[in-house]
Amino acid sequence: MPSLFRRKRLMVVLVGFIVLVALIGFSIRDRDSLSTPEKFLQDSIGWVQTVFHKPVSLVDNTIENVKDMFGVYEQNEVLKARLSEYKGVIQENQRLKSEIEELKNTMDKTDSLSDYSPIQATVIARSSDRWFEQMTINKGEEHGVEKDMAVMTSDGLVGKVKSVGAFHSTVQLLSGFDRSNKISAWVVREGEDEAFGLIEGYDDESGRLLLEGIKLDEELSPGDTVISSGLGGVFPSNLRIGTVEEVVNDQFGLTQTAYVEPFADMFDISHVMVVDRTAETIESEMDQEEDAS
Repeated sequence: MPSLFRRKRLMVVLVGFIVLVALIGFSIRDRDSLSTPEKFLQDSIGWVQTVFHKPVSLVDNTIENVKDMFGVYEQNEVLKARLSEYKGVIQENQRLKSEIEELKNTMDKTDSLSDYSPIQATVIARSSDRWFEQMTINKGEEHGVEKDMAVMTSDGLVGKVKSVGAFHSTVQLLSGFDRSNKISAWVVREGEDEAFGLIEGYDDESGRLLLEGIKLDEELSPGDTVISSGLGGVFPSNLRIGTVEEVVNDQFGLTQTAYVEPFADMFDISHVMVVDRTAETIESEMDQEEDAS
């Protein structure tokens, strides 16, 4: 019996092998169409692949989209940073252009003031609570700056040196002048002689200088130019101060007061010139000695 059972099992294996070989041979031969079992098997495999492919593809696309979103976000951050840098560069460029233009104007004005020995200086500080009263410059006694020297920009006079250190000085602005600070001035009129007056203060409400002590018979017109006269012994002559905007009689009716709009912008000052009158005085004395000889 065991021998018979083994023979039957061997026969089943042999028959199965033969059938398998036949099926393999049948499936690999060239045919125009598939058999029904092959079609069923192929469709079954295709359905299974489709079922698994869709979620895998969805997950894969989602991951790619998330990666792209992170990439776009990083690119946006880089572009924002670059844009901020470009804005900063543009603003810095504009500021430098403004400073270069101001320096050019200052240098041009220096040539015209060669008789006064100008000392170039830069504003390094202005107090927020005294913005319109005084400022600090980066030149002092070691550079030839002395107390009461005139200070101006390329546009016109802005004030005088209030106090001097070794390497820095404090400037009293015209907008901070009171009656203890006076500037002798000429009002230049077309076709007429100059009219004399004194800058004796600043009107905070209108933002204009007060030119007082003008004779009643002097006729001033809006637009007349006001310059320093040099008669006070402190400031040199012919420094531009401003233009006449309005003329009124003083409270006693004895003289006239002119409201003068300064040429220089008291709010925006970066570069200035400290004007040394000593050079002018020495040259004048030398000229007088030469004429006498």
